[in-house]
Amino acid sequence: MTSVKEFRIEDAATDEEFGRGAFVFTDDYSVFDWGKMPDQIPQKGASLCTMGAFNFELLESEGVPTHYRGVVENGDVVALEDASHPPWEMAIDLTQVPDLPHEGREYDYEHYHDAAGENYLIPLEIVFRNRVPVGSSLRDRTEPADHGLDLESWPDEAVDLDEPIVEFTTKYEESDRQLERDEADSIAGKASIGDLESLARKVNRIVTEQADSAGLVHEDGKIECLYYQGDLRVADVVGTFDENRFSYEGTQLSKEVLRQYHKRTQPEWVQAVDAAKATAKRKDVADWKSLCDEEPEPLDDDVLETASDLYRAGANAYTGRDVFDAPPLSSAIGAVQRL
Repeated sequence: MTSVKEFRIEDAATDEEFGRGAFVFTDDYSVFDWGKMPDQIPQKGASLCTMGAFNFELLESEGVPTHYRGVVENGDVVALEDASHPPWEMAIDLTQVPDLPHEGREYDYEHYHDAAGENYLIPLEIVFRNRVPVGSSLRDRTEPADHGLDLESWPDEAVDLDEPIVEFTTKYEESDRQLERDEADSIAGKASIGDLESLARKVNRIVTEQADSAGLVHEDGKIECLYYQGDLRVADVVGTFDENRFSYEGTQLSKEVLRQYHKRTQPEWVQAVDAAKATAKRKDVADWKSLCDEEPEPLDDDVLETASDLYRAGANAYTGRDVFDAPPLSSAIGAVQRL
């Protein structure tokens, strides 16, 4: 189980064949790598499942191979447009995910790939950025000139990029870690890092074009991929408000809303999380959460309702379909701005 969706195996994958299984989306949410938070956001799971299925079907129509098989309704696997109600469950092909042993913060990727064979989930996240907002970690790690920008320093406003930036981070380590290209290539195993970058750029283009058609700005996102007998397929879930950052008329339309709300209303907890991660890194300990001496507090009902409206209205706008009974996106965004 992940922090926000359950993972069901029907037939396990082997070295030679995909398995069969499903993601069951829940209304849980996670911020700051905490895992399951104290509350649930009504219909968030169905919103993410709808957007994920829509994007997988869009990618497949553009010739991008994925692990998606359809959404599940009454035990049957159907296309999204054939579902009679917002789906919660997504049928997928399964690949192998071997154990990744570690001592402290040293992870044994050689062991992972020895067990992976020719059919495995690549233990990377491939991140693409179309915009550099204020507060982005990219500003701490790089200068504008590193990306061909004619700026002496990062301004106090978002910066749009002429060409997307593609980066690589770890997936299964206790805390996400930024990777140089050579290390990412090693961690990818038999998968080509160049092919992964090309695939990420294509996915980014398709999602960005769909967002544009809905009046949204696609700021950044990520993909995860599987390797099978020399081929790559897009895995996990793509182009949702949890995987990607979108904005509408200058306001965030993503999980970032909840991150920023916690920063404003529960700064002690956010600071304790940052401190615990720093301590874990200093002590070479993987489990930073056990070092955190604060717990997040539940959110007020009106905040949860606003978040629910945002997910449902955003899914309607992005897909161009009235899947959910939700307010217009402009109304949902207005409520977010008043939080």
